[in-house]
Amino acid sequence: MKKLLLTFALLVAVIPLQAQTSVDLDPEFGGRMSFSVDKKIARGLHVNLEEEIRIDDNFSSFNRLHTTLGISYKVNNNVKVGIGYALIAPYSSDSGAFKAVRHRLMADATGSLRLGDWRLSLKERFQATYRTGDMNVYQAPRTALTLKSRLKLSYKGMRKMEPYTFVELRNTLNAPVINATYNKTTDTWGYYSESTFYQKGEPGWFLDGFNGCYVNRMRGAIGLEYAFNRSSSIDVCLMADYCMDKVVDANAKGTKLKSYTSETGFIGWLTVAYSYSF
Repeated sequence: MKKLLLTFALLVAVIPLQAQTSVDLDPEFGGRMSFSVDKKIARGLHVNLEEEIRIDDNFSSFNRLHTTLGISYKVNNNVKVGIGYALIAPYSSDSGAFKAVRHRLMADATGSLRLGDWRLSLKERFQATYRTGDMNVYQAPRTALTLKSRLKLSYKGMRKMEPYTFVELRNTLNAPVINATYNKTTDTWGYYSESTFYQKGEPGWFLDGFNGCYVNRMRGAIGLEYAFNRSSSIDVCLMADYCMDKVVDANAKGTKLKSYTSETGFIGWLTVAYSYSF
């Protein structure tokens, strides 16, 4: 009995060690520049159009374009809701052309509290991003589901300037789930069925759907918004992202998982955003 319990304990300990390989990525820096137009439709109701350019690889290469159209409604002084659509156009520096676009739908709600000259707000955003083009649906779902939670503190005691800071968590809602079984016949870790058989020495981990959840990014930021007048303003912000992504490499038929890697690393961003409202 003791031998059996010891064997079981060793097997439980080995599973998480073999299931995932950790890789630390080198820190990177990038920039985001955007221009937005905000139109008041009625009291509390606004429509917004924004164009954003992203640069990465330590400010050395053009990364993508974001075109976002959104509608927001201020329910009262403390609650604001909104919906939006974003067209994302990734750019490949290797081919010198845009890759398959992505379509993103967003819905968010923001609650805020005024404490003298300070304002504290919590914003929750759900987004669904649909990937077009050829892709291996056994490595990532066609539609990525994400929930962002942002806690922001801003100081409104100045006439034209508004300094702020915020922290944000990004949660992946349909992450890959990895499991394993032990095949006593061949003395290998793996999954055995009519269509799948892992030979001795091959990785025995397989994909068991996309119903996992985990925090894959933690973000911290400090910024300053400056109002030129009642219509135009500029926002300059420094952000730091700590990313924790689970990367799956599977064959095109979905019958074998080649690798399961956890990639972690820091990304720094300098953002400059100009907005005009009327």
